[in-house]
Amino acid sequence: MSDCDLFSLATKSVQALSPYQPGKPIDELKREYGVSEVIKLASNENPLGPSDKVISALRVELAELSRYPDGNAFALKKALANKHSVESEQITIGNGSNDILEILTRAFVTPEHEIIFSQHAFAVYPIVTQAVGAKAVVVPAKNWGHDLDAMQQAITDKTRVIFIANPNNPTGTWLGKKELFSFLQQTPENVLVVLDEAYFDFASDDLSAKDYPNGIEWIKQFPNLIVTRTFSKAYGLAGLRVGYSVSDLQVADALNRVRQPFNVNSLALKAAEVALADVDYLEAGLKLNTQGMRQLISAFDKMALSYIPSVGNFICVNVGADAMKVYDDLLYEGVIVRPVANYEMPEYLRITIGTKKENDRFITALKKVLNK
Repeated sequence: MSDCDLFSLATKSVQALSPYQPGKPIDELKREYGVSEVIKLASNENPLGPSDKVISALRVELAELSRYPDGNAFALKKALANKHSVESEQITIGNGSNDILEILTRAFVTPEHEIIFSQHAFAVYPIVTQAVGAKAVVVPAKNWGHDLDAMQQAITDKTRVIFIANPNNPTGTWLGKKELFSFLQQTPENVLVVLDEAYFDFASDDLSAKDYPNGIEWIKQFPNLIVTRTFSKAYGLAGLRVGYSVSDLQVADALNRVRQPFNVNSLALKAAEVALADVDYLEAGLKLNTQGMRQLISAFDKMALSYIPSVGNFICVNVGADAMKVYDDLLYEGVIVRPVANYEMPEYLRITIGTKKENDRFITALKKVLNK
């Protein structure tokens, strides 16, 4: 065994990173806690599973697994271009939208730059920032969401990228058209604004977010705007990892120079193309989410638990100072949720909206745990 400290060879920025912590897998919980029946409401996945049309298409696609995927994702890009009324060349396909965030920082950011994002924002933003050695400028949140005025004031001549999640994960808060449009108008054109719309479909379907914007419609007016979306949530393809961005042609050109060849596999490309056209599946998922959100909110109100209003497919509930104990006790009940202490929200748990049966089981388990 070598005496060389190989970890020390990594860059200082990488050495200081804390790896992203995903939600606990179902199989892991079964092994560690001896629980046979488990529901997972931790990772904002679609409780419906993939659509029947996707499953059928994948069975056909399996016969071609010995071939490399289309490195240019022609068919999926064409479908997305038609849906969003943009050029195919404006689209960059990624191994999940996280891949796009990482590609973007590598393409545009150096250790001399700063990246701005909000407190309580998606954990990947600080990871990709530190990975390239840039300075993270974390702006305190306002009512659990983005304080755009403060973010605007944080811009310096070193600012290269601003990450804005709309809706925000994990808080579920959202920004309206007027405030976000005003922010873009005031942002220097040499500062890239990345609008992370991973939960776009849920927010645009939520009547309480009737002022919710569609960032893609603004790209012609603001060439420094990049919009990212994913097929992992509303389209039920989290296991296949496929996301995309829409941007100005010059930005897309830079992203595609950094993007690895064949970064999205052939099954994911086909599944995304089919899922995009399956309107009935999307509508069923959004309807289920609306019903489930009402179900959880009603339960929290009856239990006198405060929560953060959300327009995503998840909601954060305040369970008190012993949130981690509540989380662990729920594991013994076979219910996986998401603690968010790492987001500076130590009293909260984030709950993914499940099926009615899953939500009922979570509510029953939560009552039992809190009444111990």
